[in-house]
Amino acid sequence: MADLAELQEKLGYRFGRAELLSLALTHPSVAHEASGSAQHNQRLEFLGDSVLGLVVTNELYGKFPGFGEGPLTKARAQLVNRRTLANQARRLDLGAYLILSRGEELSGGRTRQSALADALEAVVGAIFLDAGYETARDFVLRCFREGFGELTEIPNLDNPKGELQETLQSNSNQPPDYELTSVSGPDHDRVFECRVKHGGLELGRGLGKSKKEAESMAAVAALQNLRQKPPADAE
Repeated sequence: MADLAELQEKLGYRFGRAELLSLALTHPSVAHEASGSAQHNQRLEFLGDSVLGLVVTNELYGKFPGFGEGPLTKARAQLVNRRTLANQARRLDLGAYLILSRGEELSGGRTRQSALADALEAVVGAIFLDAGYETARDFVLRCFREGFGELTEIPNLDNPKGELQETLQSNSNQPPDYELTSVSGPDHDRVFECRVKHGGLELGRGLGKSKKEAESMAAVAALQNLRQKPPADAE
């Protein structure tokens, strides 16, 4: 196993319970290989996802009081999409420390976007359990400061539909399908609702003053939902 003391130097945090860090780095494939008897990082990922979302949401809410829900939602999607999280994991070299099954190792699991993003979220969850919210918050903000600076300007997801298509293409060549589900309101103040589907499954819905805006917000919702439930290549 790689030296976890070395990793803790890179994280800028030393664990009181080192077993939490080991668990955060254990890919679900280990349990599959052991017929489900081994622990893995999905529970910590679930916890870390919530901590990460709270930290980023609170930071955006406090720093940009002039912006409403829509821009803040887009900014959060920009900051915590799976590609961004995987990039942060690569910066910390988390891939070198992942504990993988032999099959996952041979199939390139150390560089897989979903595995890296999941591991980063799990590390956030592990730090939260080991030392509490404030320490986890400091770690998250330190990570994102490396990637985004001090957030003096609100991040903008200029092309959520393109971001969604790129995310889905890591697992399928099939493009997302947008569908207008309703139009309401008077002629001068229409509200459009769209949903986006992929492989027959609905990924998200969005509202807007135009069909284009509704599709963009549906894509933002889909990106958020995919962050909660990553594609099957994480298995």
